[in-house]
Amino acid sequence: MRKFDTLLIANRGEIACRIIRTARDLGLRTIAVYSDADAEALHVSMADEAHPIGPASAADSYLNVDVILAAAKASGAGAIHPGYGFLSENADFARAVERAGLVFVGPSAKAIEIMGDKAIANTHMLDAGVPCVPGFQGDDQTDATLLSHAQDIGVPLMVKAAAGGGGKGMRLVANLDDLLEALTLARAEASAAFGNDTLILERAVQNARHIEIQVFADHAGNTIALGERDCSVQRRHQKVIEEAPAPGMPQTIRKRMEKAAIAAAKSVSYVGAGTVEFLLDENGEDFYFLEMNTRLQVEHPVTEMVTGLDLVALQIAVAQGRPLPVSQEDVTLTGHAIEVRLYAEDPANGFLPSIGKIHKFEMDNTLRIDTGVRNGDEVTPYYDPMLAKLIAYGDTRDEALRTLTKALDNAAVLGVTTNVAFLRDLLDHAEVQDGIATTSFLDATYPEGPPQTALTSQSITLAAELLLRSEGDAAQAQSLLPDTTLAGFSSDGGLPIPLDLSLYDETYPLTATGVGTDHITVSGDGWTHTVSSDFRVDGLRATAHHAPDGTSGLYLQTAGHHLHVTRAQPWATTNAASTGALTAPMPGLLVSLNVAAGDTVLKGDTLAVLEAMKMQHQLTANTDGVVAALHIEAGQQLSKGALILTMEDPS
Repeated sequence: MRKFDTLLIANRGEIACRIIRTARDLGLRTIAVYSDADAEALHVSMADEAHPIGPASAADSYLNVDVILAAAKASGAGAIHPGYGFLSENADFARAVERAGLVFVGPSAKAIEIMGDKAIANTHMLDAGVPCVPGFQGDDQTDATLLSHAQDIGVPLMVKAAAGGGGKGMRLVANLDDLLEALTLARAEASAAFGNDTLILERAVQNARHIEIQVFADHAGNTIALGERDCSVQRRHQKVIEEAPAPGMPQTIRKRMEKAAIAAAKSVSYVGAGTVEFLLDENGEDFYFLEMNTRLQVEHPVTEMVTGLDLVALQIAVAQGRPLPVSQEDVTLTGHAIEVRLYAEDPANGFLPSIGKIHKFEMDNTLRIDTGVRNGDEVTPYYDPMLAKLIAYGDTRDEALRTLTKALDNAAVLGVTTNVAFLRDLLDHAEVQDGIATTSFLDATYPEGPPQTALTSQSITLAAELLLRSEGDAAQAQSLLPDTTLAGFSSDGGLPIPLDLSLYDETYPLTATGVGTDHITVSGDGWTHTVSSDFRVDGLRATAHHAPDGTSGLYLQTAGHHLHVTRAQPWATTNAASTGALTAPMPGLLVSLNVAAGDTVLKGDTLAVLEAMKMQHQLTANTDGVVAALHIEAGQQLSKGALILTMEDPS
C-alpha cells in the first residue's frame, strides 16, 4: 500500500477541475499548478493550494518537469496525477516522479515508453497477437526511405508522429506527390508537441469506425475491460462526438476487442486506466490496433455514465496499491451516453481557434458539464481551445441524442466564437442519428469545411433591437431604456433613425422607427421587420443570448451565429490597399514562408505556415496572383491581423 493524502494535479483546464472534484470527495488535499496565463483559472480557485510554475508557454510551465516536482515538494504532495496531454504520457516524467519518492498516478514508465512510440508499440502488439495495420516503423527517417516505403504501402496512407496523440503530427496522404509536404508539417507538429519528430507510415483504413476499449488494471495483474466507446466522428483525427456503448456493436465483436485490449495491456504489465484504440473495418468484422493511450482519456465520462464507475477514483485507489474493487463479471453497461467537445473555434473559417474574454457561459443543467472555464475567463492562444465536454445520458441512445440536441439549442457562450452550431448541425445528420458514421464522415459531409450560416435579416433586426437597448441613453437616438415609465417616448415623432451596424466586420446600413416603444421597426436593403421587447421578430419568438462587450457593443448568439454587434463608424471604409493581403488569422508563430516576392501562386497554394495552439495551420492563397512583397520574416510571433504578404493580380 502506498498511502498519500495530498495530490498534485500536473495539468490545467477541465481535466484538472475534474480530478480535483473526485480527489476532494475522497478526502484528499489537492494542489494545483498554474502558468502566468492561468493565474485566475478555475482549477486554481478550486484546489486547496496552488503554485505558480512559470510563463504562459507550455514548454516553460506545464511541460517543465523540474518546476512541477519543486511544487510537489513545497506543497508536501505525496502523489502526482498528470491528467491527459502535457506530461501524461512522458516516461521520463513518470520516472522522475518515482525517483522523487512520489506516487505517479498512472502506469509504469516502461509501459508508457513502449506504448508511447507507435513504431515500438506496433511491433510489440504483433508479438502479443494483437492485429495491426500494415505500415513502416523504421529507424531510417530520411525522406527517401519514407517515400520508398510509402510506395510499397500505397495510398491512401497515414503519416503519424511516433510519439504522438490527439491528432498532432498526423496527416492523411491521398497522393504521393503530397507526401513530402505532409512529412514536413507532421515533423514540425510532432517536434513542437512531443519533442520527438520520428514518424511512422500506416495504410489508411478508410470508411472504418474508431472503436476503443477502456481497460483497467491493478498492481496484482488483475486486468478488466469496461466496454467500448465509438469515437468515429473526428476532425483532423481529433474526436468530436464520443459515445458508449458503440451503436450496433455485436456482442461477439465487443468480446473479441476486449480480449485483444486486455492482451495488449497485460503484455506491458499495465497498471491503472488505459485505452486501447482500434479501427473496425467497414466489413464490421476485422479490426486493427491503432494505439494505446496510457492515461485517462478526454472521453472517459461516457464510460463512467454507462458503468456507474468513477474512473478517477479507481485511478487513485490503484495508485495507492489497492486491488480493483470490481471484476470483469461485475461490469455491466446500462443506458447510453454521448459526449461532444465544445471548442473556442470557428468551423466556417477552417476551424481556426478563437481567443478572447468569455462574457457569458451558460449550459443546460440536464447535461453533465466537465469544464475549466466560467464567465469572465480569458481564452488564450497558449493552450488547446477546448472549453468543455457536454455529456448527455439516457436509457436509450435516442433519448440521449434528444437530451443533447435540446441542450445545444440552449447553450450560450458569448465573447468567443465556438463550434456550438456545428455540433448541433452534426446531430441532425442521418449518419449520426443512425449511429453509422465512420472516420471519413466529416470529410465527406464537409469537403470544403462547414459553410457559414447565412446571416438573415431577422438576425440583423434582433441585433439592432438589442444594441439600441444596450446603449441606454434617451438623449442619443432615443434608445429604449429599461425604465418602463418611458415606454412610448419619442421626441422625434417616430421619424426613422439611421443605424449602421457592424457585424462580422461588415457594415449594414439600417433605419429604425418606433425607438422608445415596446416595438421597433427595422428596415434594411429590401426588407423590413418589427421586433418586440420580448424578442419576437414579426411575432415569432427568437432564441437569443446576449451580453455587453464591456465597451459600446454587445455579443449576440442567435440562429447559429456568434455576432459582435457595434455601431459602424461613418468614416469606416474598406482599405483598397489591403486587397490581396495575407494576414495572420490569429496570434501565433510564423513557422515558414513558402513563397518569395515575385512568385506566381495559384488558388489553394500554401503561402505560409502558422503555429498556434500546438497545431500547424496552412495559410493558403484564395485566388491566383503574384506575390508583391513580404512584410515579415519566418520565426516571428504574430498578433492577429499582422500583415504577412501582399499579392497583386497576375495580369
